[in-house]
Amino acid sequence: MTVAFCPQTPLLLPAVAGAPGYALSVLRAAVLGAVQTLLADEPDVVLVVGDGAGGVRFGPGDAGDLRGFGVDLEVPFAGRVRPGGHRLPLAHLIGAWLLDRAGHTGARLGVGPDDLAAALADVPGPIGVLAMGDGSARRGEKAPGGLDPAAAPFDAAVTAALASGDPAALAALDPTAGERLLAAGVPVWRAVGAALTGVEPTAALRHDDAPFGVAYPVATWRVR
Repeated sequence: MTVAFCPQTPLLLPAVAGAPGYALSVLRAAVLGAVQTLLADEPDVVLVVGDGAGGVRFGPGDAGDLRGFGVDLEVPFAGRVRPGGHRLPLAHLIGAWLLDRAGHTGARLGVGPDDLAAALADVPGPIGVLAMGDGSARRGEKAPGGLDPAAAPFDAAVTAALASGDPAALAALDPTAGERLLAAGVPVWRAVGAALTGVEPTAALRHDDAPFGVAYPVATWRVR
């Protein structure tokens, strides 16, 4: 199994951010590389894990849109959108777009952090996990949440765990601190860590920066 940890920022989409500057170009390249590494292992199913699912599993016919970001763009999770389908949270929308961008045409399933362990047990065959989530949005005076001095050390602990392949450290992240620091990825990271505790992944940290006052860690874990 391979896990790709990617941010859920809509800035990854050219339709939202337009022509990227250097920092965004670096981020996009790191994210695409992580997703390509995930797909290189040819998983039968990719689990897209993100917060906001509310117990729903997303699949063919479901979709989301970016109208809240001023862009009239609808993104299907898999296949054609069907009337009455579930609406995607941001994390699953961005995850689906990343898989499409990387050319993935295989099966995919969207789940929330609380459903990850069950999904891993339910889905047969080789599985890839696309774990979506940002770090703290309080990394500078102009950050969405303003500056919090605790944000940088918190994000450093996250990236240290990702870089070293330490599931237990991810599972032990403080959810209260994560919420206060506007770190949207904490529920997902905790769930991945809990699911893989006792495993020693081969880890690669691909991005560790907060170019817009929000931390966007990117990493891959390979489990054999």
